[in-house]
Amino acid sequence: MRLIAFFQGIFIGTLALDASSVGQVSGTKIVPMDDWIKIEPADAGISDRKVRHLFDLSFLDPATQAAVLVKNGQIVGERYQKGFHSESFGTSWSMAKSFYAALIGISVDRGEIDSLDDLVSDYLSEFSDERGDITIRHLLNMTSGLAFPAHEHELMFLQENHLEYALNVKFEKSPGQVFEYNNVNSMLLSAILFNASGKPADQLMKERIFSKIGIKNYTLWRDSSGNPLSYCCVDMSARDFSRLGLLFARKGTWGHEKILPSNFVAETFKQIWSNIKSKTINQNRGYGMHWWVSKNDEHSSIFNASGKFGQFVFVDPYNDTVFTRITRYRPTGGAVQNLGTMRFFSWIGDLTLLRKLGERLTSMGLIDVGGDFSTPYTFEDGISKEFFTDYPAIVDAFADL
Repeated sequence: MRLIAFFQGIFIGTLALDASSVGQVSGTKIVPMDDWIKIEPADAGISDRKVRHLFDLSFLDPATQAAVLVKNGQIVGERYQKGFHSESFGTSWSMAKSFYAALIGISVDRGEIDSLDDLVSDYLSEFSDERGDITIRHLLNMTSGLAFPAHEHELMFLQENHLEYALNVKFEKSPGQVFEYNNVNSMLLSAILFNASGKPADQLMKERIFSKIGIKNYTLWRDSSGNPLSYCCVDMSARDFSRLGLLFARKGTWGHEKILPSNFVAETFKQIWSNIKSKTINQNRGYGMHWWVSKNDEHSSIFNASGKFGQFVFVDPYNDTVFTRITRYRPTGGAVQNLGTMRFFSWIGDLTLLRKLGERLTSMGLIDVGGDFSTPYTFEDGISKEFFTDYPAIVDAFADL
């Protein structure tokens, strides 16, 4: 039996009502404003024992930095690893895909994009070639048919110009036929959004989503050439990641304001692909429209935004519940990627080896973090192990609240 009690002394748990928190009531739902209202689980109709079980499972993995549970727009539980707190940043890695995809829905609603079934070539002239049949929907469902090498285009992360890399990926399969989790699909959304709206994708994120739902402290990373990274790399607190989850849980509305078109959210929460095998998680999953499906049966439907090394925002839209878990992260500072001397090692061609090399060089003082090295970066202590093994039990614990 795992010694859960061992961890109790090094975690900071917060389950008490914070009288300084501020929220608004919209109908019967609380809308978090500048701060959150915090209540006891029982006041939200949830078993305190079940909440503790969910958090205990999540913190069996020492990589866990923070976990936040939101019910009916109020925090009913949060816990932080020693040395971290409610304002500590985590990094999204691929969770950002789910959030940038929402901007496509907004652009369709505004008439900047006619339809999800528009050809990518309508917005990117570079695709007026053998890739001409690929649609925006194919990108969102990860069925573009673009070339998919063994490194899954993670090496795009090492380029000075991520967009140029993405625009030059060749056609390999007929679109709409095969699911392949391709980072290039998501990076292309940045260029589509710019050509459709005239504004960079990160500016759209600030104006159309973050400013509407109270997210004020964040980093939206760009590559060295100034392109917004729409496939990864949003830094913010676990509480603010929870705001994004709550926006989706509530069909795109925030109070009385419609932020995302409800039909887009409804389509997002449809399972297009099922039984997708994972290299890390001990469970097959579903996928659709840049969101993963954790559980979809007669009892519950749980969706999640998922990022490398164990970043998750779980959403139960039918019960207005969100659970966010992020791993240990040390921001390097800055918002424009600069790999500095690490770029000279890109020939290694293996991100895992490069990450370990970077950590070693940093510990030796040979890399100036925040100086000649500025990028989202997860050290060894932020890489999940137990959380992936326990993933099915964690999803079940969330669904059983």
